[in-house]
Amino acid sequence: MAKKKKEKPEEEIVEEEENDEDIESKEEKIDMVVVEDTEEQKLKKLATHGILLFNRWSFEGVEVKDLSLKNYINLDPVIIPHSGGKHQHKKFWKTEHISVVERFINKIMTPGLVGKRIKGRGSSHNMGKKQKIIKMVYNAFALVEYKTGENPIQVLVSAIENAAPREETTRISLGGISYQQAVDIAPQRRVDLAIKLIVQGTVGLAYNNIKTIDELLANELILGARNDANSRSIKRKDEMERVAISAR
Repeated sequence: MAKKKKEKPEEEIVEEEENDEDIESKEEKIDMVVVEDTEEQKLKKLATHGILLFNRWSFEGVEVKDLSLKNYINLDPVIIPHSGGKHQHKKFWKTEHISVVERFINKIMTPGLVGKRIKGRGSSHNMGKKQKIIKMVYNAFALVEYKTGENPIQVLVSAIENAAPREETTRISLGGISYQQAVDIAPQRRVDLAIKLIVQGTVGLAYNNIKTIDELLANELILGARNDANSRSIKRKDEMERVAISAR
């Protein structure tokens, strides 16, 4: 005699349906970061806010609170942060004509910032791959917006302001004797060092890490904007200023 299959009670069927709905809702929440705006939403934003970064984020309302850096952080609206190297070999054009977002992207491509950690993947691994870096920064900005609800351009500017050191040391040699002397940092160099410290703190963690570089970059920007001591760029800035204070 063939055995009859036992039918599941109605309560267990209802519980399974509820669990399936919970799983689907969780997947929808995860996909929220990846979903892009529709063409109609992009046109509405363009009509109300003008030029948008990646047709998604507005430059309106973004402000530089540090008055000494206000003239050195370029916030001219751009859609795609790519100028084709027009500022090359022209002094101070990077400040006057290049958006701070593009300068941030270019710094990630710079070779020599991070030492060689993995065989075959040195600091020049991302050199020249601008389209790849632009996608990475776009994903990081989307994560910043999803986690904080703020404009990621403002988060980037705040992180640069907080990571910009005010004092450093230089080597002075007199008659065969050299010593460290504390010096003030020019505003242009403060912005350059801040971008460099943020990139070093992010790319340095990307090796042998389960998290993607997009997530690490988003976390570093959020911590830097909050002036959190757990940020690697903030730690490095405090270390530079502490050494300079001891060398006064």
